[in-house]
Amino acid sequence: MIACTIVFLAILSLVAAHRDHSQTPLAGPHQGLWYNTLPGDGGAQADSVFSGISTFGRLPYFPCLSSESEKYDIAFLGAPFDTGTSYRPGARFGPSGIRQGSRRLNLYGGYNVPLKSNPFTSDLRIMDCGDIPVTSYDNAWAIQQIEEGHNSILMRKPFTNADNAGLSRTGKTLPRVITLGGDHTITLPLLRSINKAYGPVTVIHFDSHLDSWKPKVFGGSPSQVAAINHGTYFYHAAMEGLLRNDTNIHAGIRTTLSGLSDYENDGYCGFEIVEAREIDTIGTDGIIKKIRERVGTEHPIYLSIDIDTLDPAFAPGTGTPETGGWSTRELRTIIRGLDGLNFIGADIVEVAPAYDTNAELSTMAAADVLYEVLTMMVKMGPLSIGDKHEL
Repeated sequence: MIACTIVFLAILSLVAAHRDHSQTPLAGPHQGLWYNTLPGDGGAQADSVFSGISTFGRLPYFPCLSSESEKYDIAFLGAPFDTGTSYRPGARFGPSGIRQGSRRLNLYGGYNVPLKSNPFTSDLRIMDCGDIPVTSYDNAWAIQQIEEGHNSILMRKPFTNADNAGLSRTGKTLPRVITLGGDHTITLPLLRSINKAYGPVTVIHFDSHLDSWKPKVFGGSPSQVAAINHGTYFYHAAMEGLLRNDTNIHAGIRTTLSGLSDYENDGYCGFEIVEAREIDTIGTDGIIKKIRERVGTEHPIYLSIDIDTLDPAFAPGTGTPETGGWSTRELRTIIRGLDGLNFIGADIVEVAPAYDTNAELSTMAAADVLYEVLTMMVKMGPLSIGDKHEL
């Protein structure tokens, strides 16, 4: 009888422990099998590089849109939207693909040799905030969801220097958001969000296409609102006053045009153009020089990168591929050449994993390009007035 009672009490104890999901796991002699044994992560987690949930660069995850209890200085945010695409859809899977492609970034410690900095060991707090919930049934509503979701993440107090004067319209220091697209339509709601925080900004745009078409209504009534899609968003941004005049630049352009009027319209939107083929004559240093001279160092700058800047040999997983593009090495070199500019936000778009190879070339390239962007932001530190970033 006593033995049965002991067994019964033991079972009750196990059931209670099972129901208490907040119970701290018991320490034991086998903890060393899972922690403090993996190279590169300092024992911070038990997952190997190929296991566990995917966040960008294996950064900490927090659902920032559902809670404001965590602060951050740089946040990664997904915008899984692709119903503004004119050719091949699939970029709604871009955020998850880019995270998958970023798994190895911190494998050996994360030190960026060319930029002489490690973004993963900075005093800044960096986290992955997950994705904005985006509908695929109503473009107008989806664009609003992206704008408001991004703005919610952007307008909070940062973890570092929260009380310092900053570059925003309110004079406050704000966190920076790196958005994972999504097709390039998302840059319009992102710029609307940025405008609320900073006013008109300078844009550096890496792409094979101009994306400044005058809107047309395709297959609909002429009374419809002018089309917003991944080829017209810069036209809308210019008309809405979201762009700083005469400081914006495209780089990597090589698409065919409907005529020279496309360039004329683009100039009206306030962009200078660097053709992809110019790399053959002026090299990466010449392209870096043209970009830096155009944008200057005194303004807040937004960086938008279309993965189709790369040649399809290096990034086949995209919706509108164009041959004759740059290599991954060349693009990363050019982006590193922009170190020291006042980047207040960035996005990478048009990554469509369904068209990638089994080797995940496109998603890895996108992740590695963002690794350069993240490193530059970390090196810059908080954009607080009184630092070297003062306007």
